[in-house]
Amino acid sequence: MKTDPTFWIEARASGLVAYLLLTCSVLAGLVLKSRPFGKALKPATVTDLHRFVALLALGATALHGITLVLDSSIRITWLDLLVPGTLPYRPLWTGIGVVAAELMLLVYVSFSQRKRIGAQNWRRLHWATYGVFAAMTVHGVMSGTDTARPWVLGLYVGAIGAVVTATAFRALVPPARPERRRRELATE
Repeated sequence: MKTDPTFWIEARASGLVAYLLLTCSVLAGLVLKSRPFGKALKPATVTDLHRFVALLALGATALHGITLVLDSSIRITWLDLLVPGTLPYRPLWTGIGVVAAELMLLVYVSFSQRKRIGAQNWRRLHWATYGVFAAMTVHGVMSGTDTARPWVLGLYVGAIGAVVTATAFRALVPPARPERRRRELATE
């Protein structure tokens, strides 16, 4: 008896889309903080984009999990999606994906809780995004069935390169001071 590959194809596609959206969200966050384009991008617009793309990444991640549960070629339960390491298929690498997805949800929820938890704690929690990105990369490379395909490997290499470059830019190039602060310094 032949099984229908629809859910398997959707699971693979949604996993890759989730990874791309996570990458775009991380890059938007780095652009927001480091402002490499000066005044060309308004912070409020980039913030809205950052949050929206993060929400899309969460949605694609949820779709990835749902389609894995619905696929009949491998037995995955809802519990496997919530408890790291319970999935028999590559338990370490899939468990890392589960932890990363849960942490991604926590970071996203923190957007609306920033005032309650305080800006400093919110920033600390937001640093976990680097861990989410690294964990999702490891999860995809080590448990993804399409990793050997050149275009998928290129996607991972390109995403890593973009995030490393944007992070280096943020770390090495000091942000431009706001115009008002420059005027204040000039008059002192």
